[in-house]
Amino acid sequence: MKFNINSERNLSMLMDFYELTMGNGYFENDLKDKVVYFDLFFRKNPDGAGFSIAAGLEQLVEFVSDLHFDQKDIEYLRSKKLFSEEFLQYLLDFRFTGDIYAVPEGTPMFPNEALVTVRGKIIEAQLLETMLLVTINHQSLIATKANRVVRASQGRTLMEFGARRSHSYDAAIYGARAAYIGGADSTATTIADELFGVPAVGTMAHSWVQLFDDEYEAFKTYAKTYPDTCTLLVDTYDVLGSGVPNAIRVAREVLEPAGHRLKGIRLDSGDLAYFSKESRKLLDEAGLADCRIVASSSLDEYIITDIIGQGAKIDIFGVGERLITSKSDPVFGGVYKLVAVEEGGEVIPRIKISENPEKITNPGYKMPWRLYSRKTGRALADIIALADEEIDDTKPYVIFDPVYTWKKKEIEDFKARKLQVPVFLNGECVYRLPDLKEIREYCRQQVDTIWDETKRFVNPQKYYVDLSGKLWSVKNDLIEKHKSKEPSQDQS
Repeated sequence: MKFNINSERNLSMLMDFYELTMGNGYFENDLKDKVVYFDLFFRKNPDGAGFSIAAGLEQLVEFVSDLHFDQKDIEYLRSKKLFSEEFLQYLLDFRFTGDIYAVPEGTPMFPNEALVTVRGKIIEAQLLETMLLVTINHQSLIATKANRVVRASQGRTLMEFGARRSHSYDAAIYGARAAYIGGADSTATTIADELFGVPAVGTMAHSWVQLFDDEYEAFKTYAKTYPDTCTLLVDTYDVLGSGVPNAIRVAREVLEPAGHRLKGIRLDSGDLAYFSKESRKLLDEAGLADCRIVASSSLDEYIITDIIGQGAKIDIFGVGERLITSKSDPVFGGVYKLVAVEEGGEVIPRIKISENPEKITNPGYKMPWRLYSRKTGRALADIIALADEEIDDTKPYVIFDPVYTWKKKEIEDFKARKLQVPVFLNGECVYRLPDLKEIREYCRQQVDTIWDETKRFVNPQKYYVDLSGKLWSVKNDLIEKHKSKEPSQDQS
């Protein structure tokens, strides 16, 4: 019998198989009720950027709220002959009962800060791993890339055009959502408008022009059909020799006599800077100064920055494959690590030690904070503190480099804000999911608090992310404790 993935898939089964083998192991060894803490964080920004944009929380909420295993899933797992019947019954009755804290979507974030913290029984927390990472990694990657492209566009309209080059239909749909969070104005992906309210836009493809006997007839027919929103694709044959002249002719002979204006022309190939400048001259000379020029064709933040610097006369950018796939750096790299366990009512920190210093985790149940200047509203530094710590912003606060601890700085006249908010408590969602437009505006406001030096596309200024003194001591003590247990390297 053929399986219909679109109607029959249960995303609760989208997990690494080791989550199930470990889950069964926890169950069989009487560890299923052990309460643990996991952090979802990333180690570096994509594209060498100064910061990333958190996204995907709404889909995380939907997933956790519907997390379950049905009889078909249990039969499949039984067929693997690895799991006890008691564990399979546990899964059949499964629901998430723990707590989840997360940063709101649209928040600029930095390496090693927890975007999501999960507190719950070990099996429950473990089974979330893959889907949480898939959801947060993908949308954070695309929101981050979109925000870079938006900033490169310097206030010009940005349309997301990438569905046909995305890695799957889900990547196209949720990529359009994430791009909107990052600041894109619209999408070519219709279903993203239907599901999320991301404005869908589109005019014509080259096939429309090719279908007619000549370019003028193609433009004329389109203008009569859509007189109020007419934008014409002018590069099918010859941009300056026929495309723009025919668009001007249609404006004069078809649209203007009926009381309409040509809304725009689109360039989709060639030297966009040159063609846009020459097209602008032709349009202005024809009295079409209000006609906007749209450009597409494998654009990204670097190309857009270059062509704007060359004086391009482009009003709207359509960005596709290099945005929807984050082609220049297509992996976000978020990880999900155990950071603490509860024993006898006490939270005991856990640490992962590595030969690579950047892979040594920050232990314990924590909270990331952001310190803002009261004078400028700009973000001054982030502090990762233990969850029971408070930052008193009524007096100066000393931050120090977590590696080079002698590097210290005193911050004063600041406002402190916790970055994470409660999303699930005791298995119940307590978070009001904001409207997508709210998230987009929140993202814009928060990015405005980041210093321009940190926003540079190349060699951005590194932002301060420090550990509180208390957390640094916990981490250092665990590292030293681990070192003391290592076999001696003395061969004498």
